[in-house]
Amino acid sequence: MSPASPPSAAAARLLRACLRPPAQACIHSGRHAHGRSLPALLCLLLLPALLVAAAHTTAAQSSAAATAPATLPATLPQLVDITAKTGITFQHLSTPDKRYILDSMSGGVALIDFDRDGWPDIYFTNAPDVETPPSSAAGPTGAVKARNALYRNNHDGTFTDVTARAGIEYPCWSMGAVVGDYNNDGWPDLLVSCFGGVVLYRNNGNGTFTDVTVASGLGIDRGWATGAAFGDYDNDGFVDLFVPHYVALDLKDLPALGSKKTCTYHDIAVQCGPRGLQGSPDSLYRNNGNGTFTDVSAHSGVDDPHHYFGLTSVWSDWNDDGRLDLLVANDGEPNYLYRNDGSGQFTDVALEAGIALSNDGSEQANMGVALGDYLHTGRFSVAITHFSDEYTTLFRNDGKLSFNDVSAEAGIQTPTAPYVGWGTAFFDFDNDGWPDLVLLNGHVYPQVDSRAVGTLYREPKLLFLNQHNGTLRNISKAVGPALQVPQVSRGLAVGDLFRDGHLELVVENLEGGPMILQPQGGPSNHWVSFQLEGTASNRLALNARVRVTSGDLVQLDEVRSGGSYLSQNDLPLHFGLGSHDKLDTVEILWPSGHRETVHNLAVDHSYYVLEGQGLVPEQRIQPQTPAHR
Repeated sequence: MSPASPPSAAAARLLRACLRPPAQACIHSGRHAHGRSLPALLCLLLLPALLVAAAHTTAAQSSAAATAPATLPATLPQLVDITAKTGITFQHLSTPDKRYILDSMSGGVALIDFDRDGWPDIYFTNAPDVETPPSSAAGPTGAVKARNALYRNNHDGTFTDVTARAGIEYPCWSMGAVVGDYNNDGWPDLLVSCFGGVVLYRNNGNGTFTDVTVASGLGIDRGWATGAAFGDYDNDGFVDLFVPHYVALDLKDLPALGSKKTCTYHDIAVQCGPRGLQGSPDSLYRNNGNGTFTDVSAHSGVDDPHHYFGLTSVWSDWNDDGRLDLLVANDGEPNYLYRNDGSGQFTDVALEAGIALSNDGSEQANMGVALGDYLHTGRFSVAITHFSDEYTTLFRNDGKLSFNDVSAEAGIQTPTAPYVGWGTAFFDFDNDGWPDLVLLNGHVYPQVDSRAVGTLYREPKLLFLNQHNGTLRNISKAVGPALQVPQVSRGLAVGDLFRDGHLELVVENLEGGPMILQPQGGPSNHWVSFQLEGTASNRLALNARVRVTSGDLVQLDEVRSGGSYLSQNDLPLHFGLGSHDKLDTVEILWPSGHRETVHNLAVDHSYYVLEGQGLVPEQRIQPQTPAHR
C-alpha cells in the first residue's frame, strides 16, 4: 500500500472541514452529530494551498485502495467463551431503560498482577444507577450496592474473588481502572476513575490496598473522570497521571428520558448527551516523587480550555524525541494530540497532525483507543471507536506527527458503521506476528429496538484479521459463535491469563456478567513475551519499547497504562512469531534512554528483563514487601 503524502493527507481533511456547512444549533443526544466547520477566516487563508494538496491525497488514496487483500489462512483459532469455567460471577448493575447518560457509560476492566506472582488478576468496575444518592456510591441502606470486584488468578484456569480482603469493593461511582506504580516500590497500584473524581489505591504488598487519594493530593479531582493513564512525561523516573473528564452533570437537574429535556435519535425519544451538555476541563498531575501529586494542568497546557468531552487518554512518544506525547479522545469533539515540548509544556498539534478529525473533516464520537504497529513500520497507528452511523477510524501513522485516516482502504469503515464501539485493542489473535484488531460494541439507547433504524441495543463484537498488506479482514463470523452473542459491551482488556502463549480477551458488559474469550485451535505458531522492570526508569517500565527480530519478521510494541475504553491491558509484552523458531535480536528502549540488546533467544518462553542487567530469573524482579505495609 502506497502511503499518501502526509502533508497532503492532513490538508485534505482541513479542506473538507472548511467546505462543510456550519452545523445547525440543536440539543442532540447522539454522539454522531454533524461536525462543525472550521472558522471562516482560517479557511479563507488556507483554501488555495488546501485545494492543491488535496488533489495529491486523493490520487494517493485511490492507488492505496487498489491493493488486493490476501486470502484467509486454512485454519483459524476459535474464540471460545470460557467465563463459566473461570469461577467469575461478577455482575455489572444497570437500569433497563437508561434514562440518563450516566447510566450508560461505566464498565471498565483492568488486568493487574497485584500479588506479583506472574499471573494476571482481574479487576471489574461497577456503578449504581442515578436513583442511588451520590452521597453513598455503595448505596443507601436497603439499596443494591454497586460492588467492584478483584479476582485472583489461581494458576489453574480459575479465579477467586478476593475483593473484600483487598479492601477495594466500593471506591466510588466507578467508571474505569488503570495501573501504575505511583510510589515506585515495585508493587502495581490501582487508580479508579469515578463520577466525582478518582480513587488511588496503594498496593500494600500483602494482598491488601490502602486508599491514599487524599494523602497523595488527588482528592482535589472532582469531575466526571474517565479513561485516565499513567506516564512519566518529565522523565524523572516517577509516573505522572493524566485524567480526562467527561460531562459536567448536576444530579439535581439531569436531562432525562421522558422529561421536558428529552432528546431524540432517529426521532426516538432517548436520554440526552453529551451534545447540549457542558463539558469539563482535564487534569494533569505531576508526580512529586514523594507519594504526592501536584496539579500542573494549566501550566502544562493540557487543561482542555474548550471543555471537550474527554473519554480516553494514552501516552506515547509519537515523534521519537524521547519525550512522551499525549493523545486524548474526545466524544463528539476534535481529539487532542499534545506534543511534549519539554520543560513541562505541551502544544496541541492534532489538527495539523491529521488525528483531530475524520477523513472527511468531521468531528466524531471518539471513545475507545487502540495503538499498534499493524504495518510493521516501527510506528504506532491509532484505531478509535465511534458511535453508530459513523465508523471506527484507523489513523495510519506516517511518521513525524502525521496521521492519515485509512479506514476505508484498510477495510474497516463499512463493517463498523452500524455499531456503537467502545473497548478496542490491537492484539495478535493467531500468533502470526501481525497485530489484529478487536472491537467491542453496544448501544446506549435501549429504545433503538423499538424501530428499524439500522442498529440494535445489544450488538456483536468484531474481529479483523491483519492481511499483511495494510488491510484488515472481518473474520468475526469465522471464529466461532461467541463473538456473535449480542451484548452491551464496554471495557476490554487483553492478556495471557494462563501463561500458555495465547492472549485472552476480558470483556466487561454494561449489563450482567463479563465474557472471557480464549483462542483455541488454529496453527501452532510460536510466541515470546517480556516482562520489564525499570531501575533508572519507572519500576513498571511504562512506555518502554521492545523490538524483536526473527528472520525477516520485525515487530515493535510498548508497555502502556490505560487505553481501550476505561480499561487496562496486561503489562507484559506478547509477540506472535508465526513459524519462526528462534529470536535473533531483542532491543529494549527504556524510558530513561538506556538501550539494551539481547541475541539468540529460544521461542515459546516468557522472559524477565531488569533495566541495566538484561535477562534475569523471574524471582530476581519480585519486589520486597514495602516498608509502609
